[in-house]
Amino acid sequence: MKAPICEFVKKYAQGGASRFHMPGHKGKPFLGFEDFDITEIEGADSLYHARDIINESEENATALFGSQKTFFSTEGSSHVIRAMMYLAKSYKGGDYVLATRNAHQSFISASVLLDFDIKWVNPKSGGYLCGKTDGAEIEKALTRVDKMPFAVFVTSPDYLGNISDIKSINEVCKRYDIPLIVDNAHGAYLKFLEGENHPIDQGAWLSSDSAHKTLPVLTGGAYMHISKNAPKYFSENAKSALALFGSSSPSYLTLCSLDNANLYLNDGFDKRLSELSKKVDALKSRLTENGYTFIGDEKIKITVDTKKYGYYGEEIYKILYKNGIVCEFYDRDYIVLMVSCQNSENDLLSLESVLLSIPKKSAISDTPPTILPCERKFSPREIAFLPKEEIDIENALGRVCADLNVACPPCVSVISCGEVYNESTVEAAKYYGITKCNVIKNN
Repeated sequence: MKAPICEFVKKYAQGGASRFHMPGHKGKPFLGFEDFDITEIEGADSLYHARDIINESEENATALFGSQKTFFSTEGSSHVIRAMMYLAKSYKGGDYVLATRNAHQSFISASVLLDFDIKWVNPKSGGYLCGKTDGAEIEKALTRVDKMPFAVFVTSPDYLGNISDIKSINEVCKRYDIPLIVDNAHGAYLKFLEGENHPIDQGAWLSSDSAHKTLPVLTGGAYMHISKNAPKYFSENAKSALALFGSSSPSYLTLCSLDNANLYLNDGFDKRLSELSKKVDALKSRLTENGYTFIGDEKIKITVDTKKYGYYGEEIYKILYKNGIVCEFYDRDYIVLMVSCQNSENDLLSLESVLLSIPKKSAISDTPPTILPCERKFSPREIAFLPKEEIDIENALGRVCADLNVACPPCVSVISCGEVYNESTVEAAKYYGITKCNVIKNN
């Protein structure tokens, strides 16, 4: 297997050409990597009209993931999610999507751009970040609707590492003839674990993978996978869908990173990943013996239920940070640590040492507020064009949410655009530290 994009860019960088093309740095070092940062010059191919080196690299990725076709994005899963929803709506037609409640903000923006509505499937438990579901829950939701959705959209793994039962969900979608789309942003590595763990191997027609989250890929590198189960329509129209939402100036640094990742994945990655998952499992077991509690199903994600150890998530985060360990995410209930094969043995040993140095205290008993379903006044599309105002969350009861106002991470909200704040969503927002919100402006 070759890395054709990398080979071209390296050769060009070493050629010493006078660059009378974009970018404006002309390959001169300001940060040190500018000589590899090019644009769609002769021979470099074009991401949305790939015929040569980019097409070859995408074909390599297709073979590695065993898909009908795998496409690159340099703008993350957010870009891919919008493209997937466009493909599903243009293929099936329809007014709305059935989706798990913990969907990323990019899914909401897709509903605004593509003018589709959303019917939510609420998680059984675990707070606003949890979205673990199964076929029975999806079927229950489908039996309550008057008209079928044009797609079912599931986020799995969720931010805390919970993995939904994609196989059973797919069986339901097949019976109802509905495309299953999975936001697998956190699970690109799942393809390389033993067994069928990736959504496209479990029946999903479309899947977005943020390669940069768990693989050695630069930020923004992502895949759109189209399953062999999906109609040819999706692969035939994927490039135009991606072009509709993507920049006409994709990053060649990120493309090189995705290209080089093919070599990395092809060279014993499955064995390295297997060893890493065993190490993470052993680490969790040792920490469990010392009083820690973990949640989630992911093999290489560590999510600590800190309150059972006697601390709020922020407290554990600060202790780790002072000791040179930076977590992916924390809130009042959890800390999330993402591990990859690029973490060293010393990284894991240091994490274990610091966590074991923290004395266990009595468990904190308060739990996240239960978020009850909200009345819906407007669709996300309708709300996008109405005047808004910012108010204190204390005054939000009865007001219509006009903007998600969520940070990344995790880019998931306790309430969706167009819904009315009820007591549970106000309390949940306050619980998670939100002090302001945008609502429809009163006349």
